Amino acid sequence: MNNRMIVYMIGRMLGVEGLLLLVPALVSFLYGEQSGIAFLLTAAILLIIFLLAGRKKPKDTSIYGKEGLALVGIAWILWSLFGALPFFISGSIPDYLDAFFETVSGFTTTGSTILTDIEALPQGMLFWRALTHWIGGMGVLVFVMVLLSLDDDGSMYLMRAEVPGPEADKLVPKARSTARILYLMYLILTMAEVIFLLFGGMNLYDALIHSFSTAGTGGFSNRNASVSYYDSAYIDGVITVFMILFGINFNIYFAIYIKNWKSALKNEEARTYLGVIAAAILMITVNIYHIYGNVASAFRYSSFQVAAVITTTGFYTADFNLWPEFSKTILLVTMIIGACAGSTGGGMKVSRILILCKSVKQEIKRILHPKAVTVVTVNGQKVGRETLHGVYVYSICYALILVSSVLIVSIDNYDFATSVSAVLTTLNNVGPGISQVGPVENFFEFSWLSKLVFCADMLLGRLEIFPCLVLLAPELWKRKF
Repeated sequence: MNNRMIVYMIGRMLGVEGLLLLVPALVSFLYGEQSGIAFLLTAAILLIIFLLAGRKKPKDTSIYGKEGLALVGIAWILWSLFGALPFFISGSIPDYLDAFFETVSGFTTTGSTILTDIEALPQGMLFWRALTHWIGGMGVLVFVMVLLSLDDDGSMYLMRAEVPGPEADKLVPKARSTARILYLMYLILTMAEVIFLLFGGMNLYDALIHSFSTAGTGGFSNRNASVSYYDSAYIDGVITVFMILFGINFNIYFAIYIKNWKSALKNEEARTYLGVIAAAILMITVNIYHIYGNVASAFRYSSFQVAAVITTTGFYTADFNLWPEFSKTILLVTMIIGACAGSTGGGMKVSRILILCKSVKQEIKRILHPKAVTVVTVNGQKVGRETLHGVYVYSICYALILVSSVLIVSIDNYDFATSVSAVLTTLNNVGPGISQVGPVENFFEFSWLSKLVFCADMLLGRLEIFPCLVLLAPELWKRKF
């Protein structure tokens, strides 16, 4: 374990967060808010850490798989710990654990909140909440890689540890160039949504907030009523389309950019993802038709909520907690499935669900035809044994974490639907659940123990378990400084 390189990278990474905090500080001062001082104080603390740890580059700069996993896990925890300070110092969220919960929810693009009155927060704080979504959507370390120099091998280990999905591939030979291409596409899509929302009558501030949250598939809004505040079919439609777009693997956008239409159009994961969305919208539209009285309204609300849940964005335009059980069950299923690998969405990922289903089919064929040679393929290519093993282990860990978390949260004695959906929504980085954590509710009343569990689940879900679990392995820290 190259501890000196880890410390150096952490120092650099926290320095970047310090610079990032100057943006909401500027927003605060533009609105004449004193809370901007909290951002400056936190930025000063991070600058001191950078000067102490991030200036002198160690002789051994090598980063391998275990360093990549450890660095990603440490980076997300520290960014959340320091990112919570402005909320706490300014008094916007007086309890530090609640501030930490809100920040973890922001960076992991979960969107769950402890706030009972969102609009009471200063504009700079609301901007910081949404900005954490935008940074966390593509990945904290991927963002840092765009700004800082790091050898290409080390960069790829960080990308593989942080980019969601069974595999992380380079778009171009150099990993740092890949990170820049990803962020360029990310930025273009975000700005496109801002422009469309401006045409819908949103002011620039609101358009930026909701575009940041859509891009990161997080769901933080600056309105207590979320997107339903605007009561606009146009705005609902724009956000629905962009939520779906941000839930697609960004490799497909790169394939379109280089005019590799065959690769883009024949992507099995994307087709399955869009198929699940279409099927869920159709079933829920039929199921809630009697509530809204016409097909157009039922389709509008069902399509928005399906897109918000499967992409794990978490916006809402209707209180789906009041919908029939069939519709809520469909939303819970899409919550688990999640978006595509290599997107900003959460959940188990469509690619993993595909691999698991095909593995079951392969096993049935093997039982029926013992001598037949069967393989699992996705997009016409064989899925390697290592990838299959990773999917199986991930699925087992996911189930164990889910059950353990529900068991601990049940100590608070909420009803079963509340406890299970609260864990599901945080572990899958969705935001709202059902029952007492529904779209118009929040997580404020939970105990400190449950909130810590939710924070852990949000981090485990966003980093896909292993970068967090590896930090608990004693052998990781054997090498001394």
